[in-house]
Amino acid sequence: MDADIAKIYADAKIDGIKPSFVQELLRLHARGPITITELAKSVQRTHSAVSQKVAAMRTAGLVRTTAGADARSKTVHLTARARRVADRLAAEWRATEAAVAEIESEIPYPLSQVVGDIEKALARKSFHDRIAEKLAVDPDWT
Repeated sequence: MDADIAKIYADAKIDGIKPSFVQELLRLHARGPITITELAKSVQRTHSAVSQKVAAMRTAGLVRTTAGADARSKTVHLTARARRVADRLAAEWRATEAAVAEIESEIPYPLSQVVGDIEKALARKSFHDRIAEKLAVDPDWT
């Protein structure tokens, strides 16, 4: 699905935007500059994950950071380039949500339920532990 979204961007000549950046870019567009901590909370990701994503978006020229209110925080700002494409990204987000809803209407099991069920299964036993158990009995691994 991400590859198809990336193709939409390429077809529209929206360069340098990864589908994985869009939620954070849209949140920054809607809320204005916020700290990495605030951004992480708003997209329900870890501070570390968002910090890494902000670094990648900064390298791509989509955001810039400034020192926050204290020495430990950074405030994230959209660049002019990101602001110019934000409305188009919002349109893509809406279209993607509608396409997911369309897919869900065609299958007996909603994608959103799949995600929740996978999260519950992983809470019972991590993906790491599941892989490690399989490798422990594979003679090519040991």
